[in-house]
Amino acid sequence: MILHHYDSKGWEGWDIRAVPLIPDGMPILVDDDLRFEDRNVCRPATVMSRWLRELPVSGASSPRTWQAYAAVLKGWAEFLAARGVDVFADRCDLRDAVSVYAEHRLSGPLNARLRPASWNLVVKTLSAFYQWAAGEGHVAAVPFTYAPRSVIRPDGMRVQVAKNLATVRTGNAHATRKYLEPPYVELLMNALEGNDATGARDGFRGRETGRNAAMIGLALASGLRAREFTYLTVYEVPALPVRRSEVPVRLPVSPPTAKGGRGRFSWVDYDALARVHGYVDLERAVSVEGSRWRPTEALQVEAPTYDGARINGVSRRWHTLTSEERVRLVAPGGGSALLAVQAGGEPFVDWSTVLARTSARIQERYEPGFPHVHPHMTRHYVDGWIMWPADAFSLVEVVREPVPAT
Repeated sequence: MILHHYDSKGWEGWDIRAVPLIPDGMPILVDDDLRFEDRNVCRPATVMSRWLRELPVSGASSPRTWQAYAAVLKGWAEFLAARGVDVFADRCDLRDAVSVYAEHRLSGPLNARLRPASWNLVVKTLSAFYQWAAGEGHVAAVPFTYAPRSVIRPDGMRVQVAKNLATVRTGNAHATRKYLEPPYVELLMNALEGNDATGARDGFRGRETGRNAAMIGLALASGLRAREFTYLTVYEVPALPVRRSEVPVRLPVSPPTAKGGRGRFSWVDYDALARVHGYVDLERAVSVEGSRWRPTEALQVEAPTYDGARINGVSRRWHTLTSEERVRLVAPGGGSALLAVQAGGEPFVDWSTVLARTSARIQERYEPGFPHVHPHMTRHYVDGWIMWPADAFSLVEVVREPVPAT
């Protein structure tokens, strides 16, 4: 089975009347012989692709979710084909297949084995697909068994939910490190800046230390998700208060980069924001000066302000731009309009690698017990958060001017 990602580019030459109603990046499953139906009956791969296309209106708006679900369906369909079982076989045969598949994925060959959490994702995906398929008449019944379970919501109300009995237990939440303690945060920030555990230079020869420390410091201080700080433009950075204050500065988060497409506001403290401004004024300015970087289908920024700019001649607000559009923004003076850039002015988005390499260096040189840090862990760092009165933020004197791109 082939897993293809749809791209509408060049659709005018496909001998069709209008562009297909398929989102760009949507996974499409096709059998190896490239046929979609037999005797006017859709093949299972075609039905799976139809289910995937309905995900955006079923609560799954993220392309990463589409890709994860498509990979699950592809693996399941290939497993069934190898054993001569149809994707829409009767419930008894499908239940037998699920049992064998569980053994194959949980304790089978090493290259096919999944962690319990990954197996539960497989079960969740297949359950959702077969519930939809049963409603559409493609299968008689869902091949899973569910049991009622009572849970207590955060508001204290007890509710009944259905538990899929094919899922397995995962590790306890309290046994998994989800955040960094303050001593580890200090060690991480020192290492990102090219310093040793005490804050002195340690001879590290890596580049872009100012960028890395500024961006990860911003993430730690504000609780931004990886996608949110990765695709933040330089023009959306709040101005630094005219005097140092303990009151944090409000930081808007654009809906297209936020989880679930829901915009929100976060807060960043003075020191973290000052570090970002220092990076913008020095290291970033050098990186974008004279940059000839030009992406495919570039979006040229003109007359930028804190709220928006003219992009390819059309007035747009920053909060309307998707991540894919943001990474193609070209600043008026050259280089990317994203806050984090590479030495040649290109946008930088690979924070997983930065944190993985930094964690490995800390483990080797200073602290063997230092954890492997990934971008999402920076979101859960909390150090002395307090509740501020509603009118406290009016005391901060902030000038709403864009941060200069060069």
